[in-house]
Amino acid sequence: MLRLSCRPVITGMDNVPAEGGFIVASNHLSFLDSVLIQALFPRQVSFFAKAEYFTSPGLKGRGMRMFFESVGSVPVERQKQSASVEALHELGRIAAEGYGVGIYPEGTRSRDGRLYRGKNGVGWLALATGLPVVPVGLVGTEKLQAADSHTMRPARFEMHVGAPLRFEHLGQKHPLPVRREATAQVMDAIAAMSGQQRAEGYNAPPAAAQHD
Repeated sequence: MLRLSCRPVITGMDNVPAEGGFIVASNHLSFLDSVLIQALFPRQVSFFAKAEYFTSPGLKGRGMRMFFESVGSVPVERQKQSASVEALHELGRIAAEGYGVGIYPEGTRSRDGRLYRGKNGVGWLALATGLPVVPVGLVGTEKLQAADSHTMRPARFEMHVGAPLRFEHLGQKHPLPVRREATAQVMDAIAAMSGQQRAEGYNAPPAAAQHD
């Protein structure tokens, strides 16, 4: 349906490992980014998903829960640091068992189109598991769904999949400077494919930004 309605430009799918665990690291422009990657990748990719998607009441809530469980999403309460760390460990467990997991190094969706600094979770995950990171650059996915809308509108977008990155050369131990170096390499690869302007700081949800 996505291919027919949106006619996406997709490159580099042959970079997705045919077997074994792997980590997808993507820029984040739309609420639909996870769904797009999960629908178009040749292998299942588990992403974080807000805990509310699994706990909402009623028929709609049951439908959301069934969908997110079916694609292997991992519930996380994003406002709790301990829950986020626990969810990151859960992604590591899934990847170590030979499956694909996805993460947005920026942490949250970019609302101005710029690519923000990557948080070090992706570096920790790559170094802790020893698995390859497959960088993804999305272009134009923000046109598919407005921030204040719950409906999708067909629009052309691009998905570019880069060559897997490995970080064994950084050593077995992974202190903060090493995690930062791995994260920086991932963000450079994403930027090269997405063509986004780089932002110097970290991204933040709107509620957090209002209190700065």
